[in-house]
Amino acid sequence: METKVNREYKDRLFRMRFGTEEYKEDMLSLYNALNGTAHEDVDDITIKTIEDVIYIGMKNDVSVLLDGNLTLWEQQSTINPNMPVRGLMYFGNLYSSYIKTNQLNIYGTKLQKIPTPQYVVFYNGTDKSEAVVRLKLSDAFMQESKGGFEWTAVVYNLNRGKNDELLKRCKPLWEYMELVNRIRDNQKSGMDINAAINAAVESCIRDGIMSEFLIKHKSEVISVCLTEFNEEVFVKGIREEGYEEGLMEGEVKGLMEGEAKGLIKGILNFLEDYGEVSENLRSFIINQSDLAVLGKWLKLAARVETMEEFEKKIGLAVKL
Repeated sequence: METKVNREYKDRLFRMRFGTEEYKEDMLSLYNALNGTAHEDVDDITIKTIEDVIYIGMKNDVSVLLDGNLTLWEQQSTINPNMPVRGLMYFGNLYSSYIKTNQLNIYGTKLQKIPTPQYVVFYNGTDKSEAVVRLKLSDAFMQESKGGFEWTAVVYNLNRGKNDELLKRCKPLWEYMELVNRIRDNQKSGMDINAAINAAVESCIRDGIMSEFLIKHKSEVISVCLTEFNEEVFVKGIREEGYEEGLMEGEVKGLMEGEAKGLIKGILNFLEDYGEVSENLRSFIINQSDLAVLGKWLKLAARVETMEEFEKKIGLAVKL
């Protein structure tokens, strides 16, 4: 895999538009569109996003407090069945912060009221998906829950023809997806990724589609889009390469080993941007067989700034 990603900008495009104080009006518009409300005062919104807690600095999440609702929005280009447990872990941190900030005594006899959780995932990948998918935490339980405990991630497909009404109710969200769609359309017409992104940004500015935002953050948006589109292709390619190796062996074990090899190759590819990978680190990565761990390391390798930061975050110093 030759695709590299630009690490200069760490925020995702979604969070640039819907997760900052500067664009609170867009956040309010999205909240109203999802909840059927008509709030007008942006000061009613409190941004509660926690940095680098669960997603290893991916920063594609936005959490806001409004109307007694604690809402988490996440943008994804792939649908991950583990989203409910990830959201549960994230909300645990959000609630911990809320309880501490508001000095709630959760060990007393009086019931302490907390904001109602809302976990929404916006999907804009290229794989087929229903307009709305409800992913349940109970699907991951080893045993059936006798207590009826449940936690749900609601996934909205933002691609054309899936949730057009939602996009109509939230112009900033429609504009966000229009940029994404134009990039993809340009690629389909034969443009390379750099030309596709630049042409899409220029056409959006020309057509008055979030033109003020794009003019102000043009270079940053181009860099972010290049990173996101390259990462999506890179990770998908790594996994497909692994599956192909596994299929050649014709066994489930071969599938897992093949994907592991692909992930390991991707991790080392990213790390080589920082120089020669030490034998200790190379051996530590190669000897890891847990696909979930390798997948986490792949994303981490794409986002750290130095080899030393990667080693520290995977606990190499402790294990060696």
